[in-house]
Amino acid sequence: MVRQAILAGATGLVGRECLRLALDRYDSVVALVRRPLKTKHPRLVAREIDFDRLNTIEIPQGAHVYCALGTTIKKAGSETAFRRVDFEYPKMLAERAAAAGDARFMLVSSVGASSQSKNFYLRVKGELEDSVRAMTFEAVHIFRPSILIGEREERRTAERIGIVFARGVGFLLGGPLRKYRAIPAAKVAAAMVAAGNLDVRGSFVYHYDEIVNLASGGATAANQRSRK
Repeated sequence: MVRQAILAGATGLVGRECLRLALDRYDSVVALVRRPLKTKHPRLVAREIDFDRLNTIEIPQGAHVYCALGTTIKKAGSETAFRRVDFEYPKMLAERAAAAGDARFMLVSSVGASSQSKNFYLRVKGELEDSVRAMTFEAVHIFRPSILIGEREERRTAERIGIVFARGVGFLLGGPLRKYRAIPAAKVAAAMVAAGNLDVRGSFVYHYDEIVNLASGGATAANQRSRK
């Protein structure tokens, strides 16, 4: 049986790492992109599409679907545009995957995500999580990292300052606050690909410690404590 992965967000910080790792784990990787992809690989199919038409794509039954789509309100230009990228596009992708049947869906969300949050960003992330969990999947794996460490293609000054600060105070974040520690994007990607290849069913949520453990092969989704 051909093992296929579908990846949306392959040019982003987490997505780039997901792509690299997925190419080592799957027979075929389809990257859904809006512009030409620089990466070339015999197992990679870069499919350029209009993301407004994600609800029309065909996804094979049993596919492992990775969603690393995301932007910022500043880059998007408005809350409406941000919601389009961070909620509507991922939701359309999830709906197509669920319709295919027996799919596994791996989603990058955010620490603090909640549909009840007063913060717009976190509320949108939480609403997406709720929508995805309501769909029928073999397994849903949701990752809630805090500040992501890594080299982005574009400069985000505020985020760079945040990373420096987070690295400096990380040792102070213990106990319940550990989930707010900054984390390398590569670890999030490694955890996502590891989760996608676990033989489990259900809905799972991962924070800092769970992400690190899963990325290093020291944990399985079956014994994760956080599933809400």
